[in-house]
Amino acid sequence: MTVEMKPMVKPVPVEELRPTQMTVGYREVELKRKEIRNLTDKKAGTFLGHHFIPAVLGPKGRYHIVDHHHLARALHEEGVKEILITVIADLSALKKEPFLVFMDNRAWLHTFDAAGKRRNFSDLPKSIKDLADDPYRSLAGEVRRQGGYAKNNVPFSEFMWADYFRHNISAGEAEDDFDKAMKQAMKLAKATEASFLPGWCGPQDD
Repeated sequence: MTVEMKPMVKPVPVEELRPTQMTVGYREVELKRKEIRNLTDKKAGTFLGHHFIPAVLGPKGRYHIVDHHHLARALHEEGVKEILITVIADLSALKKEPFLVFMDNRAWLHTFDAAGKRRNFSDLPKSIKDLADDPYRSLAGEVRRQGGYAKNNVPFSEFMWADYFRHNISAGEAEDDFDKAMKQAMKLAKATEASFLPGWCGPQDD
């Protein structure tokens, strides 16, 4: 039995949260850490009170977050012990395998590693602290902030852009020369070859 419910907000220890993806962009995490560190105590409380992380209640009463992995990782690295989650569905009655299949069918899982290869459900990290770095995800996040493509509601759209950049920008540049990789990525974002991607904003001007 699966139950979709009105969102319920509750505090949960960060270390107990289960990721639904394999990677984050460490550069993106660091940017969020800086944002958090720059807040006063009062503003930090307001920030945490307004940033609910959506989660699905799964087997054994575990909470699987379906968005804001970068924020969760940043809060963990900043020593925050508990964060507020919004429980958007109760799937706790399901066994592990049908639960994961259901999550995958709802686009609530992204089981692709830092090389863009699909992995088994069993390879998903068990903790936020175990998320691996994907430099191309950091590129995708910065390109969106710079207006390379529009924010949208397509699940894991940043990872789609990351994979596009992965096939067009060398790993060495993405990891070791972010500014150079960004210049390439901004041009690639406007290319007609990217028109299939969510949030594409149009062709590159001549």
